[in-house]
Amino acid sequence: MPQNDLSSVDAAQNQATAQPKPRKVPRIVVLGGGSVGLYSARRLRKRLGKREAAIVVVDPRPYMTYAPFLPEAAAGSIDGRHVVAPLRRALRNVDLLQGMVTGIAHADRKVTIQPEGGEAYSITYDHLIVGLGSVARTLPIPGLAEQAIGFKTVEEAIAVRNQVLNRIDVASSTWDPEARKRMLTFVFVGGGFAGIEALGEVEDMARAAVKYYPELDAADLRFVLVEGSPRILPEVSEELGGYTLEVLRKRNIEIHLSTFLSSCDDGHVVLSNKVEFDADTIVWTAGVKANPVLQDSDLPLDKLGRVTCLPTLQIVDAEGTVVPDAWAAGDCAAVPDLLNPGMFCPPNAQHAIRQANHLGDNLAKVLRSAEPTEYSHKNVGAVASLGMYKGVAQMFGRIKVRGPLAWVLHRTYHVMAMPTWNRKIRIMAGWTGALFLRREVISLGSIHDPRASFRAASAAPKPKPDAAPDSAVTSHGK
Repeated sequence: MPQNDLSSVDAAQNQATAQPKPRKVPRIVVLGGGSVGLYSARRLRKRLGKREAAIVVVDPRPYMTYAPFLPEAAAGSIDGRHVVAPLRRALRNVDLLQGMVTGIAHADRKVTIQPEGGEAYSITYDHLIVGLGSVARTLPIPGLAEQAIGFKTVEEAIAVRNQVLNRIDVASSTWDPEARKRMLTFVFVGGGFAGIEALGEVEDMARAAVKYYPELDAADLRFVLVEGSPRILPEVSEELGGYTLEVLRKRNIEIHLSTFLSSCDDGHVVLSNKVEFDADTIVWTAGVKANPVLQDSDLPLDKLGRVTCLPTLQIVDAEGTVVPDAWAAGDCAAVPDLLNPGMFCPPNAQHAIRQANHLGDNLAKVLRSAEPTEYSHKNVGAVASLGMYKGVAQMFGRIKVRGPLAWVLHRTYHVMAMPTWNRKIRIMAGWTGALFLRREVISLGSIHDPRASFRAASAAPKPKPDAAPDSAVTSHGK
């Protein structure tokens, strides 16, 4: 069914009767175009022909972002366009609707969508896949919303890069020592994988950039990590976490553990350990939470706002009863970890991609009157980049790797997990070029407000200071 017909067909059905007419081909609506949405829709289309199911993916963005590569995009090691996979290219024979999901009424098999332009509309479905992912978990900290930059999207990663390089540019022509100190202070809040990788990559980029500024010295840069727990990188062993701390401290990165950000009004940072300083750049990577739109649904949620699921990835209520025709996976789903009883699968790309493929297989089985199987995956390990040729990795829970080899493992694992060969090849080509060419250290901060120079050129000229106002001329004339 063509995409443009979806809303009109449903509108006609809703006007005719309160319940939509049965469809000859069941419609599967996939909420979210991230890892879960892309991989589950692709697996379903591989398993089911167009006459067996119509598949619709709904997302406000026309692409999937591969989050593990955001730190390298922020450092300029990968072009920002290459860490996203265009949904229309990756999903053949799948309908795409670009808009924000604002309501889910599963009892009525209806989803409400708000497009970027125009009025909201609803579509109906026969089967639902919830893959809405997560959003940044923020706290009511004074100044946070006004001053900080998140690190969940490619737009934010590029904004961090442009902000850091711009502050270096401006500081090189600033003679006020206090203003320069503020410009060259960069704060990263959160010591998980996202925060440590972002900090390691961006600091490495900034140190390389400063070499081109004779007015500045690498010692002028001040990078600060703030983490509320007593350790960093909880996904790996304490040994590797300690090694990472040692590496960061050798790079003169200031680390505050068991410390919280108390406020950052007007860029004045106050930490819970009474340390205070000014900074123009604050990057927030302190955790995620399930997409809040789930609160406006009739789906069963746990105390963290995630959809409750069985290991089969079917949504289940508090009594253990399967919610018919509803499935979920990824960051917004509480999926039991069968290999770690009493635990849930962690919210990472490794599980999201595998859950999505398993979900697609299970739904295809159910549509063919077969029984779904339980999802179980043994963690193959965790890898983290700390900048060019620096990294840590823990493979299969036992093998610990650090330094250049861990960095190679990080790149190898994630480039193979990147969807579509188009993106794999572009990323590897960029890496190959970087081996022979110097790192790009150009700030394109003006792209965040591309009309600024045009507005300035279009503004009415100001009157000359020595020109007499009309009222004064009239008065003298009298």
